[in-house]
Amino acid sequence: MTTPASPSRPPRAELHVHIEGTLEPELAFELAARNGVALPYPDPASLRAAYEFEDLQSFLDLYSAAMSVLRTEADFADLTRAYLVRAARAGVRHAEISFDPQAHLVRGVPLEDVIDGIAGVLQRSEAEHGITTLLIAAFHRDRDSADALDVLERLLAADAPIAGVGLDNAEVGYPPGLFQAVYARAEEAGLRRTAHAGEEGPAQNIRDALDLLHAERIDHGIAVVDDPELVARVVAEQVPFTVCPVSNVRLRAVPTLAEHPLPAMIEAGMLVSINSDDPPYFGAYVDDVDDAVTAAFDLTRDQRAELAAASFRGSFLPPDRVATYLAEVEAWRVAGA
Repeated sequence: MTTPASPSRPPRAELHVHIEGTLEPELAFELAARNGVALPYPDPASLRAAYEFEDLQSFLDLYSAAMSVLRTEADFADLTRAYLVRAARAGVRHAEISFDPQAHLVRGVPLEDVIDGIAGVLQRSEAEHGITTLLIAAFHRDRDSADALDVLERLLAADAPIAGVGLDNAEVGYPPGLFQAVYARAEEAGLRRTAHAGEEGPAQNIRDALDLLHAERIDHGIAVVDDPELVARVVAEQVPFTVCPVSNVRLRAVPTLAEHPLPAMIEAGMLVSINSDDPPYFGAYVDDVDDAVTAAFDLTRDQRAELAAASFRGSFLPPDRVATYLAEVEAWRVAGA
């Protein structure tokens, strides 16, 4: 098993992380050499230096270019294993990991290789890394929803080990309502449902994700603070929000960390967790995010424990497993009292 996390940070779940977004530059070059792929950068340092983004789209452009090195089942296995090793050091005890099947199918990578590479490693994640995991198939909202529905049907036909579906990529111009049929099919199949909404789009996208997609969880969702009525609703319903503060700053959805709405969301009584999103690209794994928000908002140990507890409460785990993890968080909180 991986070396235990530092006792200075609480155990937590990571609910918002894209496995393709955990690709470190060093691994990207290793896979590029293995697969004969030419990257438009001379070395890992140059690639890392390019991680300065004007907005979400500029990030997505580079993200897609780096993803070109992922070609085989072994590549996806190596990528997943590397994330789990780093996540264990960050104190992650449970991870709900998104992957983008369409991004690989469009490049001619067989769906089976993607699934087998990721899921094969996840099957051993608790024994080898002390992390339970669930896999979420995320669909690109800037592609035709019919394509997403077709891919979902392929995943279901293959009995792929996915626990839920998600919706990601460029938000502006692609409202949740376009994907009603996809989410209705997922719900019919018994899959859990989350969706990116209110990251660079308006609060209405959050409401539509809840009402039209029957989303059980909102990824990002920072625009919720623009709509007091919606805030009251999500507090009353305890809708989980997976917030990624460092990502929001790096993609310029929020000017600075000090201006991030996280404290307002917490103060309102929302069920909010902090997450990394795409850690190498934003220079912050979830422990780094914890450090950053703790410093920016002078969070107490109790507040940090509550954020960690919210991550488990917002997960798709069964209640008994949630209770086990909540006891770990409480033990961490008490240890520092």
